[in-house]
Amino acid sequence: MKNLLNQYSYAIFLIILSCSLAFLLSLRGNAVEDNKYLSVTISEGDSLWKISSEYANQHSLSNKEFVSWVKKHNNIRDIILPGEVIIIPVNHEVLSSNEFASAAGE
Repeated sequence: MKNLLNQYSYAIFLIILSCSLAFLLSLRGNAVEDNKYLSVTISEGDSLWKISSEYANQHSLSNKEFVSWVKKHNNIRDIILPGEVIIIPVNHEVLSSNEFASAAGE
């Protein structure tokens, strides 16, 4: 057993190091992602269009693109209700051109 451990010690060390590094990077990546979205609680009289206008200085989407993105990523079909919590984009870099195309088709 000791001979086997000595023979593969570098491989074991690299595996442990890789797993540790992957774990640390995943924690760091989540912190960056949190800055790209904002949770908004829907109030009486709110609409996605109105929310888009209120947060227009925090995203560079048109109102139509914003509404499509929010509907797609929050699984909204037609209406939003007071008290619902939705996620909105607050940094346009998070949206790729593929997401624009797929969200616009809804």
